[in-house]
Amino acid sequence: MGDTDNAVTQRVVATPAAIALIEKLKAQHGDLLFHQSGGCCDGSAPMCFPLGEFMVGSSDVKLGEIGGVPFYMSDSQFEYWQHTQLIIDAVPGNGGMFSLERPTGLRFLTRSRLFDDVESAWLDAHPVERVTN
Repeated sequence: MGDTDNAVTQRVVATPAAIALIEKLKAQHGDLLFHQSGGCCDGSAPMCFPLGEFMVGSSDVKLGEIGGVPFYMSDSQFEYWQHTQLIIDAVPGNGGMFSLERPTGLRFLTRSRLFDDVESAWLDAHPVERVTN
């Protein structure tokens, strides 16, 4: 899945099912943000919050946006995930206790794939955005 010279490699993307759920939650709750929970592998749960109800801090990095919603994770956790693209999906089940999707019958789920050499080189030249407070 290599990039062309002009393409941007995204650290986080979302499936159509996740985008649909994000749009539903934005209509109900306004602006949102995601923070990847403490999981270190496929199947872990990203948490979705109303913007302003979860405080990102100087130990967090912004991986990008999905559905127009910023997506963060802790810097220490990024060390585990930095070589993979996060693919956020929405599947049947219960979301995290405090995540907004919990009452919908769906939950956000993180899948991943390794970046290829071309993507890795692009990412090395474009580091993640560190949160500053």
